Amino acid sequence: MTKKELRKKYKQLRAQFTPIEIEEKSIAIANQLLQLNIWEHQYYHIFLPISTQNEIDTEFILHILQGKDKHIVISKSNFSDGSLSHFLLTDQTILSVNKWGIPEPNDGIPIPDNKIDVVFVPLLAFDTQGNRVGYGKGFYDRFLASSKPKLCVGLSFFEAETKINDVDIRDVPLDYCTLPDKTYNFI
Repeated sequence: MTKKELRKKYKQLRAQFTPIEIEEKSIAIANQLLQLNIWEHQYYHIFLPISTQNEIDTEFILHILQGKDKHIVISKSNFSDGSLSHFLLTDQTILSVNKWGIPEPNDGIPIPDNKIDVVFVPLLAFDTQGNRVGYGKGFYDRFLASSKPKLCVGLSFFEAETKINDVDIRDVPLDYCTLPDKTYNFI
């Protein structure tokens, strides 16, 4: 399937989830992540979910990161140039939801791209080769290409597709993709 077809398919599938199902699946994903050997790093980038898109609730992963005393980094989107600015998440961080429904920091302590070790990557779908489909704006592909983190970990409610037909050379593949019941390893 093409990225466009996969976006449509998985947006429709996610739209069918109840809030309870999202919570249960998100907790299961967080528990699966605990089984991975990814916790020796310091700077972890995580997305904050767009609730209207029924994204994975990353609150449970945030609790793990806080419990492990890791530096948590979140982003602010710049839609004029397709870039992400990164900020340390602290107790003083004030979040606002932008016009696209994305929770973002108003400001804060900036973190350079190259300091980020592990990125938890949002996605709609992925394939058995570690390619992912996002919303199509390229924010994460540009960020991952410029920052070159040690690990890219996708988070998905759904199984891998066999193949994404229109993978682009600029698409950055995942190292892992964690589901509620297992993790795919692409390393």
